[in-house]
Amino acid sequence: MTTYGNYPDLSRVGRVLVIKLRHHGDVLLTSPLFSVLKSRLPQAEIFAYVYRETLPILDGHPAINGFLLYDKDWKSLSFSQRAWEEVRLIRKIREQGHDLIINLTEGDRGAFVCLFSDARLRVGVKPHQQGRLKRNIFTHLVKDSRNPRHMVEQNLDALRRVGIFPSAQERELFFHIPEDARKTIQTHLQNAGLQEGKFILIHPTSRWMFKSWPSDKFVRLMCRLHEQGLKMALSSAPDPDEMAMIGQMLSKIPDMPVLNLGGRLSLKELGAAIQSCACLVCVDSLPMHIASALKVPVAAIFGPSSEDAWGPWRNPGGRVIAEKVSCRPCNLDGCGGSKVCDCLEQLSVDRVFDEIMGLLKFET
Repeated sequence: MTTYGNYPDLSRVGRVLVIKLRHHGDVLLTSPLFSVLKSRLPQAEIFAYVYRETLPILDGHPAINGFLLYDKDWKSLSFSQRAWEEVRLIRKIREQGHDLIINLTEGDRGAFVCLFSDARLRVGVKPHQQGRLKRNIFTHLVKDSRNPRHMVEQNLDALRRVGIFPSAQERELFFHIPEDARKTIQTHLQNAGLQEGKFILIHPTSRWMFKSWPSDKFVRLMCRLHEQGLKMALSSAPDPDEMAMIGQMLSKIPDMPVLNLGGRLSLKELGAAIQSCACLVCVDSLPMHIASALKVPVAAIFGPSSEDAWGPWRNPGGRVIAEKVSCRPCNLDGCGGSKVCDCLEQLSVDRVFDEIMGLLKFET
C-alpha cells in the first residue's frame, strides 16, 4: 500500500544522478541538495551531470562522488559527430546503473537521459507547456510554487517530492576553494599593496549585461569610496563585453589605485578573492552566490530579476539594493526587451554608497 505522499522506498538506492544543465550561479544553488542527499542516503554514490564549464562550481563538494559533463563545444561539431557524443554520454549514464535520477531543469537533454537511463526512480520538474510524453518519463513530478520561492528551495523540492525533508540547518550553500587559488589571490593582493579583509571587491558585470548597473554610476561610486580612503579591486569574467566595461570604467579613473583582476581569475580564484575582501559589490550574478556560500558581506544590485528567487541566500551580510518601481521584477531583458532597464538607470549612487558603508560597519 502506498503512503499518502507516494514516497518511494529509498533504502536500496545505490547510485544517484543529479542533472543541472544551467549556468554557474544556478549550479551553485544546487549545492545544498547534494549535502542533504549524502546525509539521508549515506550508502549511495552521488553523481552530478552538468556543463563542463560549470564543473569548478561543484568540484570539491564532499557529497559528490563523480561528474558527468556535457561539453558545449559539441555544438560546433557536425550533426552526426554531436549525436555520437550525446549518445555515448547517455550510454555511459545507463551503464553506471543509477537507481535515482533527479532532473532539476525542464530542458529536453535531461529528460532524454531519464528516458534512456533505466533508472527505477526518475524525478523531474513538472513541464509547463509540454504534453503527456515528457510527463510520463518521470515517476515523480515536482510542482511549481505559485508564490515567489528561492531557487535553493525549488531545488530542494525535488527531494521533498520523494520524502526527504531538509532541516533548516541543511540548506547552506557550499563552494570549495583550493589552497593554490588562495595563494594566487594572496600574491595579487601583496603585489598591489592590499591586505586581506581591508578592500572592497567590485564585480560590476553579469553574463547578461542588461542586469548591470550603468558603468558611469559604478565610476562615481568608486570615486565616493576612494574619497573615504577605501581600497578597491575590480573583477569580471573574461567575456569581451565584460572586459570592455571594466576597461571603460578604468579609463575614467586613470589615477585611482585600483587592482584590476578583470578576466584574470579562474572561478576558484574568484572565490578566493571574494573570501579575502571586506565587502563585495555586484549585480545579480554568480559572485553574489559565492559570497553567500562564504558568508561574505555583499551589496547586490538588482534590476529586472527577482530577489525572492535569486537574492543572497542565508547570508547575514547580504543586502539587496533595488529601485522600488511597480514593474519589477519583470524578468525581461530590459524594458520591452530593449536591453536597458529603467529600474537600474534610476537607482542612485547615493543609495548604493550608503548600503556599502552600512555593510562595512556591520562587518566591524
